[in-house]
Amino acid sequence: MRILEVEANRATKCRILLGESISRLKEYCGGRRTIIVADPMIVKLYGEKLKGFEIVETGMGEEEKTLETVEKLYSRFLELGLDRNSFVVGIGGGIACDIAGFAASTYLRGIGFGFAPTTLLAQVDASVGGKNGVNYRGYKNLIGTFNQPEFVLCDFELLKTLPPRQVSCGFAENIKCAAIANRELFEYLEGKGEELLKLERPVIEKAVYDSLAVKAGIVARDEREQGERRKLNFGHTLGHAYEKVLGIPHGEAISIGMVAAAKLSVRRGMLKQGEADRLENLLAAVGLPTSAEASKDALLDAMLKDKKREEAKINFVLLRGLGDAQVVEMGMEELEALLG
Repeated sequence: MRILEVEANRATKCRILLGESISRLKEYCGGRRTIIVADPMIVKLYGEKLKGFEIVETGMGEEEKTLETVEKLYSRFLELGLDRNSFVVGIGGGIACDIAGFAASTYLRGIGFGFAPTTLLAQVDASVGGKNGVNYRGYKNLIGTFNQPEFVLCDFELLKTLPPRQVSCGFAENIKCAAIANRELFEYLEGKGEELLKLERPVIEKAVYDSLAVKAGIVARDEREQGERRKLNFGHTLGHAYEKVLGIPHGEAISIGMVAAAKLSVRRGMLKQGEADRLENLLAAVGLPTSAEASKDALLDAMLKDKKREEAKINFVLLRGLGDAQVVEMGMEELEALLG
């Protein structure tokens, strides 16, 4: 097992436990009364490893990531008599972690929580960094908090139950971290497409650890996204718009968004065409789409409601090279031109 620590400017330090088994979860809950928040599929797959815990089930899918779901969790917490010494663990993909983290962060003005992410996407991104939230009227993460989990337990064995499409989606965030801040990792991933898709342990461990090292470092320096942390949004402004308009998985949408951002970087003279091509080729090598057809007006409407927009401008992440990102203020007119 390897451990990374996220030391942000908050009271709670987050430990990321890479390669730890979910069967040892109790050891990290500090003897507190612990409630598991998970969907029925997680309970079915891993229920034997969760014996002895009280489990609160949620629904499945992006449509569950709402205030209504959080309200149901509050009701169950109240019925179960949770107090400020209680502890919550979200187990599942990014949706489960976001919902559990938001509910725990706001119930009784905040109780302790941790995560055991079961998807590659959640292990690399959604469960790490202290962002917890829900969607509102179809718009991604419009309501939420910055609050660190006490731990994130990444059990790589859980990834073996994932369907191929979910595996591919997880690599979008691996590649994003490499593209914005670790050229060496990017070059490593370029030669490992087949091994990544087969979830070969040494390759997965390096991909996840190095990606999390990038994110942990950035979060420690800018927990509340006032500056450098914005780089983690590479591909996300346009990607979230595709996700909303087309209803495609997050990883696929972010892949499309990264390719578009790389093309804009080339157009602005910041990035060489050959490096943009390398990014597109790597995404394709792990089974991710690099373009999609969608309504231009619908995409623009989604971007206008993006959290990163400030009046008539939006903070957009571009590349100066592989492993080197820059946040720029961009007018909506330039984004409109990007969509053709």
